[in-house]
Amino acid sequence: MSLNKNRVVVAMSGGVDSSTCAYLLKKQGYEVIGITMQIWQDPSEDYTYREGGCCSIGAVYDARKVAEKLGIPYYVLNFKEEFNQKVIEYFIEEYVRGRTPNPCIACNRYIKFEALLHKAMEIDAYYLATGHYTRIEYDVVSGRYLLKKAVDKSKDQSYALYNLTQDQLEHLLMPLGYFTKSQIRDIAKEAGLPVAEKPDSQEICFVNDDYKEFLKEKASGRIKPGPIVDKNGRILGQHKGIAFYTIGQRRGLGISAGKPLYVVDIDRKRNAVVVGEEKDLLTQEFTADQVNWIAFDALTEKKRVLAKIRYNFDEKPAEIMPLNSGMVKVVFDEPQKSVTPGQSVVFYDGDVVLGGGIISERIR
Repeated sequence: MSLNKNRVVVAMSGGVDSSTCAYLLKKQGYEVIGITMQIWQDPSEDYTYREGGCCSIGAVYDARKVAEKLGIPYYVLNFKEEFNQKVIEYFIEEYVRGRTPNPCIACNRYIKFEALLHKAMEIDAYYLATGHYTRIEYDVVSGRYLLKKAVDKSKDQSYALYNLTQDQLEHLLMPLGYFTKSQIRDIAKEAGLPVAEKPDSQEICFVNDDYKEFLKEKASGRIKPGPIVDKNGRILGQHKGIAFYTIGQRRGLGISAGKPLYVVDIDRKRNAVVVGEEKDLLTQEFTADQVNWIAFDALTEKKRVLAKIRYNFDEKPAEIMPLNSGMVKVVFDEPQKSVTPGQSVVFYDGDVVLGGGIISERIR
């Protein structure tokens, strides 16, 4: 397929980042087309404007205003079915299984960089661009595209993009990775973009305030109460459903033990929430599956890395080693708190993202 290398689709969420991304690329001479993904499931639901909200009806209004200001074509495309299947159903299923999902990573993997990239190519665009703070660079030595941390480390979003493939990276532009957030705000103001002062989006886009209420509505028949137990199996109380608890949780346990207790494990087979002291949250070894590598094709031997187990955690020194079926064993130099099945672990070599996977099981 012959694609237009000057044409770029920008995923516009109505926020300052994606809007400034569109502005920068137009300024560089690209033929820019703005697209917002329509993912809300039910017109009767409250998907109207929320402060900083992503992909809401209000976000479409803001994105359209920016497109008019820039003089670029703008469209809203329906990704409702894909989003429901790949993000919402996954979100519910993981919590029901007693795991803690990351819906933004699932959305990036299946919606933005699969479904939307495919749509971009259908309209002859060689590139899809987003407002992510990360850098994509081609390494002539390895002959591979590399994903690197953003210049602004406080805004770096490389953790959420570890699933990108070489084929996808070739067709992606992420210009914000070379700027700080304050610079992007300044550029938006100078360009007169109507969203220059708009707050950043923080919440899960399809959940209003409380994910527990969302789960009660969507999966009520699959969530059952059960025991809260200590490490020795002694029953201390009752939980409302393992879907409502996550590793490291301290509040909302509804039990009194004379000392702080934390959720240290979730036992799906027994439908039990296991609690313990803060020291019981420490884990040094775990396995990861659904692994994707960016910097090389496959892990064939032990390797020293920096490993990051949550978006807002610092990466820590570790050794990784290949296991059967493409899985990876991770051994931290020092035990880490709240290693959580369902969350992602991402491996770095300095600023370079080597790859990542889903935390599957902690090794005691």
